[in-house]
Amino acid sequence: MSKINLKDFSYDELEDYIVSIGEPRFRAGQIYKWLYSKVSDFDEMTNISKALREKLRENCIINSMIIQKRFVSGLDGTRRYLLKLDDGNFIESVLMKYHHGYSICVSSQVGCAMGCRFCASTINGKVRNLTPGEIIDQVITVERDLGERISNIVMMGVGEPLDNFDNVVAFIKNVNDPRGLNIGQRHITVSTCGIVDRIYELADMKLQITLAVSLHASDDEARSKIMPVNRKYGISKLLDACRYYTDKTGRRLTFEYTLIKGVNDSERESEDLAKLLRGMLCHVNLIPVNNVDGTGFAPSGDKSVKTFLNILNLNGISATVRREMGSDISAACGQLRSQL
Repeated sequence: MSKINLKDFSYDELEDYIVSIGEPRFRAGQIYKWLYSKVSDFDEMTNISKALREKLRENCIINSMIIQKRFVSGLDGTRRYLLKLDDGNFIESVLMKYHHGYSICVSSQVGCAMGCRFCASTINGKVRNLTPGEIIDQVITVERDLGERISNIVMMGVGEPLDNFDNVVAFIKNVNDPRGLNIGQRHITVSTCGIVDRIYELADMKLQITLAVSLHASDDEARSKIMPVNRKYGISKLLDACRYYTDKTGRRLTFEYTLIKGVNDSERESEDLAKLLRGMLCHVNLIPVNNVDGTGFAPSGDKSVKTFLNILNLNGISATVRREMGSDISAACGQLRSQL
């Protein structure tokens, strides 16, 4: 029988578990505090009995994540972590330093089933979902290695977060708990390729996270060629869900738009994108596509990027070009694939 990752539990669930193994409820508070104090062994939990520590060791794990390899960018100090899970699978996380503090890009799945043609993460398909504890362990493991607090989380690593909906929502609530890592929901961004049903469900929860939607084209024909999800959820359905999301939450959406030379970067496509998004509470992140072996895609030139941006801005659409970080260590957008 596999052991329980205690960080899969919310605080209330941990209380219930502790009671179920014959221990007083207050022990959960002590254990929860230790979990998020970044201990790596039950023996470090010095204010609980040796007998309880042994009981926990037999049935549970604290942190099964091993840093297999760490890559540090010579350009901007970005760190890419290859992390080994308890079952031998690998995931990746990326740490970035900004003026406001440290941000971590975490994975939500081992592999990805979405098949976006410009993204390395999907090349070998989806293996499995990550549990809430495995997602939060990425933050804890990297914080321990860094020796400093991480203040922002982006769910833009390997995997499609809304394809692992229940575990991702549990992770958001756990990482937000003031008794744990206490990272505010407004400091968490969840990225999706556009699973419409789940966007509606997320909207109804009225979380205060930022939702980032990967759009990458202004018409269905072009989007379906590079993003298979569009064959099920076309742009019209997707934007209806996005409007519902902003109406329900009051939160501004971010649209991610990867600029691919000769594919989706023309002036006409910028004008069409502006028409699609006019009147929406949104911001557009323009991302010149990063090099991924086997895709055949090349980034748009500087002139095309500038023209595309200017057309959006002149049409009243808030837009910026995303700062590229970690490209020399394959840590930039679309380059993660859980490999050495």
